[in-house]
Amino acid sequence: MALANILVVEDEQAIAEMIMTSLEMAGYQAKRAANGQIAYQMVLDDAPDLILADWMMPMMTGLELAKRLKREENTAEIPIILLTAKSDEDDKINGFDAGIDDYVVKPFSPRELLARIKAVLRRGNADIEGKGLTAGQLVLDRSAKKVQLAKEEINLGPLEFKLLEFFMLHPDRVYSREQLLDRVWGGNVYIEDRTVDVHIRRLRKSISRLNHDSMIQTVRGAGYRFSVEGLKEE
Repeated sequence: MALANILVVEDEQAIAEMIMTSLEMAGYQAKRAANGQIAYQMVLDDAPDLILADWMMPMMTGLELAKRLKREENTAEIPIILLTAKSDEDDKINGFDAGIDDYVVKPFSPRELLARIKAVLRRGNADIEGKGLTAGQLVLDRSAKKVQLAKEEINLGPLEFKLLEFFMLHPDRVYSREQLLDRVWGGNVYIEDRTVDVHIRRLRKSISRLNHDSMIQTVRGAGYRFSVEGLKEE
């Protein structure tokens, strides 16, 4: 039984074949698209569990494909990993700002790529069995709309709860204020993006015990990221 369906978007045949062989040997089901335009149509016809896309391709780049898919409701939640020779910090920020889930710099080993794929799929399936979300000593019960910190319930406003829920469902990714407004508040709400900062401050204050507020990281010039790795020991 295949572990997941993965779409490989790569215009160089030799690289695509190497990736697909590695995926199939690891138990994944793999399909290939030679450019972003073909990939976009394939995603609409049969959405994969994850997309591996080369950044630099003719007709539509991997970054352009990611931006297009993340804008559309039916495809926004599909995890995307960009494969690229670009390693500058600005390039990475551009990728994460487009909504990608991870970024693998060429040249890479099949072992590294498989580890990244497993990590991204694991994040996406964190709450698939209804077990609730955990980060450090923070536990969020999505069905009961309750949050506990070190086994003590904390009271959050509706927007702070939605913001924390979104962060815990999408850890280790950078989101701009505009993206958070669109994904948490909703695309039809017209408010200033600085409103996000106000709610971030309230959320940090609510989870500040045991330094759990340090998991909400400000990424200068890009937005915010939620990461358990940011949790500081008291």
